[in-house]
Amino acid sequence: MRVQSLTLAAASVALLAPVPFPAARPSPPVVVREGREGSVRAADLLAKVRDCVPVSKGRYRSDDGSRAEIPVCGTRSAVFWKADMDIDCDGRSGLVCNGRTDALFSGTTAYQQSDGRYLSSETLPYVVVPAPSGIWDHRAYGIRGGSVVAVIYQDRVQYAVVGDIGPRDIIGEASYATAKALGIRPDPHGGGTSSGVTYIAFKNSRVSPIEDHAAAAAAGERLAREFVRGG
Repeated sequence: MRVQSLTLAAASVALLAPVPFPAARPSPPVVVREGREGSVRAADLLAKVRDCVPVSKGRYRSDDGSRAEIPVCGTRSAVFWKADMDIDCDGRSGLVCNGRTDALFSGTTAYQQSDGRYLSSETLPYVVVPAPSGIWDHRAYGIRGGSVVAVIYQDRVQYAVVGDIGPRDIIGEASYATAKALGIRPDPHGGGTSSGVTYIAFKNSRVSPIEDHAAAAAAGERLAREFVRGG
């Protein structure tokens, strides 16, 4: 279930012992191709995130009303979580993401393009992170607007940026464009997937301007290679 995006709030974070996982000009449209976006294999990335060293103080829900079972885990160069994917169709109104097609549509995103406009969920692959809280504060781990995220589903890898902020206690949401590129049904009504998505956010990475997907893909490929080699 999608919930409207929230504003940032200050919070603290703490490390826990390792635990196993529970099961200025208008920008041109970004062309997102389906399938693996670079040469780094999904299997190689997933092999690096088999074990979880939690960096979140608690755990997140995948949907409103579900059990809180999802920790945010950390390595030297990244944080990651394994969750579902709900569809964020917010931001700039378009043909498929607008107030007529999505009852929960919001015309804003937490971050804006270089021209001051809000991001387009339809065209820009981006990921939603939870608002800072007592569970976890992404900012303390070098994650912010424009940070690069490798999103993995089955044998596909899609590079995205952090583009929006969600509820404090829910994790597992990405833009229409992210879902479409991964072969996940992108419809905000009944779309997404209930499990099987891994999000790897690279610490202290940032794409500028945030809407430059080609730059995100190039940076993601480089960071993913480094992550596979060393974590």
